[in-house]
Amino acid sequence: MKIAIVCYPTFGGSGVVATELGIALAERGHEIHFITYNQPVRLELVSHNIHYHEVTVPDYPLFHYQPYELALSSKLVNMVKLYGIELLHVHYAIPHAYAGYMAKKMLEEENIYIPIVTTLHGTDITLVGNHPFYKPAVTFSINKSEVVTSVSESLKEDTLRLFDITNEIDVVPNFIDVAKHDNPYTDCQRDLMADKNERIITHISNLRPVKRVMDVIEIFDRIQKKIPAKLIMVGEGPEKEACEALCVKKGIQEKVLFLGNSSEINKILCFTDLFLLPSEKESFGLAALEAMACGVPVISSNTGGLAEVNVQGVSGYLSDVGNVDEMAANALQILKDEKTLSQFKKQAKEASRKFDTKNVVPLYETVYDKAFQKI
Repeated sequence: MKIAIVCYPTFGGSGVVATELGIALAERGHEIHFITYNQPVRLELVSHNIHYHEVTVPDYPLFHYQPYELALSSKLVNMVKLYGIELLHVHYAIPHAYAGYMAKKMLEEENIYIPIVTTLHGTDITLVGNHPFYKPAVTFSINKSEVVTSVSESLKEDTLRLFDITNEIDVVPNFIDVAKHDNPYTDCQRDLMADKNERIITHISNLRPVKRVMDVIEIFDRIQKKIPAKLIMVGEGPEKEACEALCVKKGIQEKVLFLGNSSEINKILCFTDLFLLPSEKESFGLAALEAMACGVPVISSNTGGLAEVNVQGVSGYLSDVGNVDEMAANALQILKDEKTLSQFKKQAKEASRKFDTKNVVPLYETVYDKAFQKI
């Protein structure tokens, strides 16, 4: 099957999942065409089954905002005709579903009929897509897609609650290649991050307010008062300076490492004893799943799709949003001794296997078959 994948080529969860999906589909014999404005960050190489086509937007002084969705829809039309692409899979509703629909209608003028699969990832629905400026277009695009998927039951419920959806929504969870997260690094390299007696705690995100990264600092502060520990903050975003200032205020700046965006997530997680994700909202919690696949237990908020990923008392613990005292207490419960920590690490890795690539990617192939039946 020849499939075009449209996504944001960034460190964000939707782009990561879309890229990993394309790679996995290519390994299963499909021809994949990534169509976006930059090469996706997880797309390390191009093969005979994987192609990348850049969307460029001409810079005209007339435009205050460059019309990316117009350039994208035109690019989709051209690539479908040039390569014989059979299906469009767009990730993140804005503006990809809308651009995909426009491309579909333009192709129909030339008697080319191609189905669209739209995957909803989170803030494209709960935050941006629900804004009055975008809501009519998002609703229209979802309803006009042949098949719509969401990455969790929670996101499906949010979509049906926030939008007037007449289309069916299939839940296909995010996934991970568990085998790729078997750590090849030796324990002795752990001293790159912390002293031998220190526990290593990690948070990975885009450091936006919705991630409640200030809570990460508060939780860690409570932990480090009880046991020796280091905190690793991975990512860039608008809350970074406030986090750094809070660390200074609490006098823990020497115990917190801000690494910025990193392509060595697996290496960082292999050193990690505990992962913190106290988000205000998570449609799924891909960062938590990546941690679990590396054998790292998770302390998270009980919001959105996180309860579908992080198993209470097994892979970690969940608490109400903002309950930093309980989160810190649960963290200390896991970290209290080597036996308990080792058990949680083992359980976290085992829980992640439910979302292994080989279990989830075939679900997308079933979705594609369903989309063809609607043309």
